[in-house]
Order: sequence, then C-alpha cells, then structure tokens
Amino acid sequence: MSAVSTPQKSTPMNAISRAVRGNLQTYALVIAMIVIWLLFAALTNGIYLSARNFSNLFRQMTITAILSVGMVLVIVTGNIDLSVGKLAGYVSVVVATFQLRTWIALFPPDGLPPLFAAILSSLVGIGVGTLYGVLQGWIIAYLNVPAFIVTLGSMWALNGLILIQTEGRTIAANQDYFELIGQGYVRTDVSWVVGAIVVVILFITMFLGRQQKSKYGFSLSPLWMDLLKTGFFAVLMLGYIFVVNHSSDNPEACGSTLPIIHDKSCGLPIPVIILALCAVIVAYMSGNTKFGRHAYAIGGNMEASRLSGINIKRNIFSVFVLMGLLCGVSGVVMASYIGYGTIAAGGGYELDAIAACILGGTSTLGGVGTIFGAMVGALIMASLTNGLQILNVPSAWQYVVKGAVLIIAVYADVYFKKNR
Repeated sequence: MSAVSTPQKSTPMNAISRAVRGNLQTYALVIAMIVIWLLFAALTNGIYLSARNFSNLFRQMTITAILSVGMVLVIVTGNIDLSVGKLAGYVSVVVATFQLRTWIALFPPDGLPPLFAAILSSLVGIGVGTLYGVLQGWIIAYLNVPAFIVTLGSMWALNGLILIQTEGRTIAANQDYFELIGQGYVRTDVSWVVGAIVVVILFITMFLGRQQKSKYGFSLSPLWMDLLKTGFFAVLMLGYIFVVNHSSDNPEACGSTLPIIHDKSCGLPIPVIILALCAVIVAYMSGNTKFGRHAYAIGGNMEASRLSGINIKRNIFSVFVLMGLLCGVSGVVMASYIGYGTIAAGGGYELDAIAACILGGTSTLGGVGTIFGAMVGALIMASLTNGLQILNVPSAWQYVVKGAVLIIAVYADVYFKKNR
C-alpha cells in the first residue's frame, strides 16, 4: 500500500512562509542594511540617521544605482560591462563642454538661454551614451566578440577620449538650471504630490503585473499578499518623503514661496526622482515584457532559448543599448552633481555598479537578479561609504571594508543556494 501525500492547506501563514522562504536572501539583505544603519547611528551619536544626512545618502547613491539598473540585465544575460563608469565619465565631460563652450560658439555672443541649454546638453549626453551602447552592443552581439574583452577595451578607449575632450583640464558644469539636475530639490508640497502619483503607479503596476502573469499561465500569489507588499513599499516611500521634507536646517525657508525646483536642501532630491523613474521603468520591462523575459531565459539557458526561437543576438544588442542609454543619464547627473567635467570622471563606478548588483542577489552565472535587489545593494554601498566618511575613516580602509562586505555577500549567496 503506497503512502499518499496530503496537499498542504493554503492559509495566510503558509503563503507568508512560502514568500519568506522564496525571498530569504532579499530579506537578509534588507536586515543587513538596517543593521548597518543602526551601527553607524550608534557610532556617530545619531548624526548618521539625521534627516539631512538621510537626504544626502540617497542623493550620493544615484549615479551608482542608475548604472546598476542597466548592469542587472547585462549580468542576467551572462555578460559583463566594465566600461560603464568611464562611459558615464565621458558623457559628463561632453555635457560639460557643451554647457561651457559649444552653445556659446554656436550662438554668439551669449549662447542659448540657460534652461534650453541645460535641456539640449542633457539630450546630447543621453544621445552620446546611447550611440556608444549601439556600437558596443553591435560588436558583442553580431560580431561575437566576448563582452569582457569589448568593454575592457572600451574602458581604456573612453579613458583616452576623456583626456582628449578635457585636454587635461577641468571643465565647469555649474551653470544655472543645469546644476539643479544633480543638486536640486522639489518643493515640499510638490514632493507629496509626486509621492501620491508614485503610489498610484505602484498599485497600477502591481495589477498589470498580475494580469500579465495570468495571461501567460504563471501562478499568482494571493491578492492580499501583493496588496500588502505594495502597500509596504508605498509607506516606505511616503516615510522617505516625510524625512527629506524636514532635512533643512532652516524649515521656514522651505515654504510654498520657493520655486517648484530649488536648491534649499528640502524636499525630494531631483537625482533621486530620476533614479526612481529609471528603476521603475526597467523593473517593469524586466518583469512584464517579452524583452525582459527573454533576457532571463538567455541567461538561464542560452541553448534552450535559441532552440525555443528567441533571437539571442537582438536581445543582447538591446540590453547593451539600454545600458548605454542609462550611462548617458548617469553621466548627465554626474556632471551636474560634481559641477565639473574632470579627467578622473567615472573612475571606479563600474566596480561599484557590479558590486551593487552582486550584493543585491544578481548571479554572476546569469539568469537571476532583480532591479529592487540592485537598488538595495547600491544603498548598502552608499551607506558604508557615507558612514565611514562621517567617522573620518581613511579612504584606504574604506576600500578594505567594502571589499570584505562584497566577499561576505557572495559567500552568503553561495550558502543560500546550497541550502535552498
């Protein structure tokens, strides 16, 4: 007589238990981040978690985080891009050159009005990044040159292009309006409106995602669980807005008399809004479109993907074009945030972006990784840097600590996979 297994009854506790087991690594990462915050808060007598520093922390992570948004899909397809830091740096010096010299040379004697100049310079920067992504993607996807070799060569080539573009000098990029892209804030009352719009978008995205999964026959988690998860993120975001709205040392200067976009250190930072837009759009693409599903399928099993009719070359080409576009966005933010285009622009950002993805659970073997995980990974990297800087730890030891954290994270990834 054979034993018959009894199906486990579906209860809210069982559903929560399955969700926790399925996302154990993500929850462990979030807990680790909270522990880091509490540790630095204790070591800095609360300065670390002050509203002002909290606002700066999220602003500091934006360049790395925007790069990691694209890097997730690059690694998911089984590739790597070592050129993202230098490409963003090259875009930053090109944009700085347009801001300081090109518009005046083309439209003498005063150049374009500052607002139009800032908009056109940003579009030029994003265009340069995208075109470079097209070139690099074409070589990798259609000429079958390994991504590691192509992007390593690109890193050197872009370093040379930066030196040629700057002629060894620093180029100012702190003109009116343009500097607000990386250093500006949205007025506090408008920040709440932005928050309300994002909450609505979060819930619409959740329902669209469920609709897509149902359409393609994927199993759906209980509706109440998705509502609870989305509501949790909505509360987190509204809490963040509350904190940054009170980050100014002079709250009376943050009233409704300010312009909608200003530089008074209160309200949502503009670069954080840009990051959120990039992350939400790419996260939706990766989870709910054919492009995203094919990227994960290619990274999971390239041969099976080819046999099932997926156009591998076109998908990998598209992933690198998207990476180039995000390098363009990151380069514009970099030029505005730093205020200059320099010969060292973008140095080291490629390693930070890769580390953020791996910390966030993206597998170096391909096929696994999420945009949300990469955002948490980028936040952990920024949290470590910010906390160590407040404690005046020498930069040499900052590299040692970040390297050790990365190795521990990879070991934890291997451990969880073995015991899953």
